[in-house]
Amino acid sequence: MTETASPGIRLAIVDDHRMLLAALTEWMKGAADDITLVAAVASWTDLLAHPEFPVDAVLLDLDLKDDLPVSVKLRALDTAGVATVVMSTYSDPAVVREALAAGAKGYLVKSEGAETIVLAVRAAVCGERFVSPKLAAQLDAVAGMPELSLRERQVMALYSSGESAKRIAAALRITEHTAKSDLKRIRSKYREAGIDISAKVAMRTQAIADGLIIDVDRPSSPASSPEELRG
Repeated sequence: MTETASPGIRLAIVDDHRMLLAALTEWMKGAADDITLVAAVASWTDLLAHPEFPVDAVLLDLDLKDDLPVSVKLRALDTAGVATVVMSTYSDPAVVREALAAGAKGYLVKSEGAETIVLAVRAAVCGERFVSPKLAAQLDAVAGMPELSLRERQVMALYSSGESAKRIAAALRITEHTAKSDLKRIRSKYREAGIDISAKVAMRTQAIADGLIIDVDRPSSPASSPEELRG
């Protein structure tokens, strides 16, 4: 597919929020002459089992509540020749970068309208990256910041919220030694970027600045919930 308006782009939507799935379905019906919505399902397994799969493009909810990492889903879709645009309420630049690195062709916040979704789908099918305009500036702003892995962001958020290495290990299903090693590596990455977070209060301040937690008492950002980030 090499034309942005190639007729017959077969689109699927995967989102486990039923009301949003219904709204997206209505938005995309007739939103563009070159895009046909052929599937709207609430789970990863429903997508794979759908008679229209593989489709040309998928709008994939980043936060499907299952035990399969989104990176695995993205690689599977890429192998099947499906162009994927990730949708999420999360705007953490690190999350966006990781999704794109794992194979997503686009990343949209869920507040985008049908017109922007159409642009993202067309770009994805053409092999071009598309990021919500409201996120693009954030990505540029943090270009010089250290890149943390998904688990490192989880560890930093939990530790900055007052959890011990032992409790972090239990929450993330890793060993306490691994949790401590992650903390050491996190501090090293920030030190290389010229930021000292050796003190716990400094790490907490940085976690707030990076959007990993929204206050010092209650971790409610995407990276502070292992269950949400796991899928």
